[in-house]
Amino acid sequence: MNGSTPAAREADLTILVAPMTTKGRVYPTRVACRFKSKAGLVVLDQIRTIDKIRCVKKVGYIDRRTAGTVLSILSEMFAG
Repeated sequence: MNGSTPAAREADLTILVAPMTTKGRVYPTRVACRFKSKAGLVVLDQIRTIDKIRCVKKVGYIDRRTAGTVLSILSEMFAG
């Protein structure tokens, strides 16, 4: 037993994801990006928690600049 709480063990089995889309409107909670040569948006207003088991493979990464913008907006969203 590692001493972690049941809630902490359960949290280890889940991740937060933000969907990406190539359609939709620009809002303050959406970040413009390019992924696999397509323009789109990271939709931070639709974040959800999913089981890690649903993630069967990584399809790629967003660039550092986009990731920084995403983290900045998330900080604003959750600071209030």
